[in-house]
Amino acid sequence: MNAFAAADDILFTDPHLSQPALYRAGGAGDGQPVRVILRTPDRIANFGDGRFVTDSVLIDLRISEAAELARGDTFEVDGTLYEIRSEPVRDAARLIWASEARVLP
Repeated sequence: MNAFAAADDILFTDPHLSQPALYRAGGAGDGQPVRVILRTPDRIANFGDGRFVTDSVLIDLRISEAAELARGDTFEVDGTLYEIRSEPVRDAARLIWASEARVLP
């Protein structure tokens, strides 16, 4: 294991940074238990001359827990269901998936 993978493992097992979740490929099935880092930063959106602050949801997941991640996959975190809304991307070390999500009703 390289130093980056070891550091990621520490981050993803820290209960103050990460949370348990159920991952469902395609949003179906019983779900696979994983740990995610859930981030909800504000985003700036420009439209014409206007500038707007919008909410966003970002989910980070170790690739070792899900080799493939795609639009339409879901995560259930503390009773809230999140759906991946854009193509997930991997970090430079190919250890972490980063994806933008939306809350499902």
